[in-house]
This record gives sequence, structure tokens and C-alpha cells, in this order.
Amino acid sequence: MTSRRQLLKTLALAPIAATAASAHAAPAPKASSQFKFSLNTSTIRGQKLSLPQIIELAAKAGYDGFEPWMMEIEAYLKEGNTISSLKKLASDAGLEFFDCIGFPTWMAQDEEKSKTGFAQMEKEMGILAELGCTRVAAPAIGTEAPLDLLKAGERYKKLLELGRKTGVMPQLEFWGAFPSFFHLGQAMAVAAAADDKDAKILADVYHLFRGGSGFEGMKMLDGHAIDIFHMNDFPREIPRTEQQDKDRVMPGDGGAPMKELADTLKSKGGQIILSLELFNPTYYAMDAAVVVKEGLEKMKRFF
Repeated sequence: MTSRRQLLKTLALAPIAATAASAHAAPAPKASSQFKFSLNTSTIRGQKLSLPQIIELAAKAGYDGFEPWMMEIEAYLKEGNTISSLKKLASDAGLEFFDCIGFPTWMAQDEEKSKTGFAQMEKEMGILAELGCTRVAAPAIGTEAPLDLLKAGERYKKLLELGRKTGVMPQLEFWGAFPSFFHLGQAMAVAAAADDKDAKILADVYHLFRGGSGFEGMKMLDGHAIDIFHMNDFPREIPRTEQQDKDRVMPGDGGAPMKELADTLKSKGGQIILSLELFNPTYYAMDAAVVVKEGLEKMKRFF
């Protein structure tokens, strides 16, 4: 039978044992959040860094993942590197491949051009699947105005089927200055015409403004329709129709209703990836580490 003295001794040692056990326990997992933060590699393209250097900078700054461009992945592979080595670099740094930016002509009205685009998309999806990247941007490159939105919806449906086959889902993207596919309303029509549960729209602060969509329409999108949202801002002093990609500024540094937009995205439910996408030569002239750190801080002011 345990004596009173032995019992008191055991109780006295218990906190020490618990402290020792906790010191060797696995670190607590990160708290889940509605938002994850991503770096689109265009933001520091002017510094001419390699993908390994970009991965290192993004990890040190505290991003959850990144959004490379297919041409950067192809350049990395042409140097004699492998897909598995790139995947390991990101994994070791604790970064996810959230999405990839490419330009296959899958939506083109010309049948042959569309067929070529689908073949290119399937090839690129294969590379991304090996990397563990489950999304790819799907802009309307190769199309001309006027665009048959119902026909485009049929092609997007076909692309979604290819995405399910490869495990890499296409995110329908519109560009504000692109003559044939520049408006959120067009993207919503194409997504609706596809009549597919996996349809997703990739919107962007700058493109919403530049194409005249505005920001109220974003309230009509269910959270299921948005996986990724491109973060940036637009300068107040340049007329809307004269703005170019190079004019984009950091989130909150321009004229976008960022607080209202943040509230809209917060109301969606589900997880959304916020990806910083800039092309500004002013940032290209700065230290890349400063740019990526500032960009993350400015996104987190609103999220």
C-alpha cells in the first residue's frame, strides 16, 4: 500500500515529469485559418532569381506557399534539375505549390488552336501533378472578341474533366485589359455554362478594377467558387482604361476598397488562398526580401 509520504513525493514530482514530457513532445500544429498566403513569382521577377532562391525567400518571409509560372518550372528542368528535386525544395521549406500560371490556348475559337491548347494543358498538368500542385490558372489566351460564352463554357467543362483526370484543377481567370475576356460577369457566365461542381473563378483586385467589373459582383460568388484570389492594388492617379499591369501597387497602397473586399471574402466561408501578384518595376529595383516581406505584411493588415 502506498504510504502518505510516498504519495506526497509522487505528487510533487508530477509537474516536473509533465514539463519534461512536453519538452520532447511534437510541436503543436499551426492553427487553421480561413486564409493562406501565397507569393506569385511575378512579384519579384525583375530580380531574376532562381526558383530555389524564390522558395527560400518566401519561406523566410512566412508565406504558406507560392504560385510559380510554368516557364520558370520549365527553365528549372532545362538546367538538368528534376521535378522531384523541386518538389523536395518546396517541401523542405514548408511551402505548398498552390497554383501555376500558364498560357495554353484551350479556349480559342479556332478548333485546331484549341486542340493544341488542350494538349499543352494536359502535358503541363502532368508536371504539376508530380509536383503536388493541384491547381492551374486557365485564362482565355488565344480567344478573340466577340467570345461565345456558352461555347467557352463547353470548353471549360471539358477542361475540368481533364483536371479531374490529372488531379490538377483549372481556375478560370479573366484579365481586365484583355479584349475578349475582361469582366467578372463573363467569367461567371462561362462558369455557369460549364454546369460543373468543380468550376472555380480566379479573380484579381487589379483586373476587377481595370475591366470595369467593380467589386460588388464578388458578393454574388459562393465561397465554393473561389480557391485563389490575386492580391494587389491600383493607383488612384491613373485613369482606369490607361492602367497597365506594371502600375499595380501593394495591397492597401492604392484606390481599391480593400477593407470592404476583405469583408466580402471573409463572408465566403471555406479556405481562400491570397496570392500577391505584382509586376511593378519599382519593386523590381528593390531588395527582393524586402518586397516579399512587405507584401505579406500588407495583405495581413486586411486578413
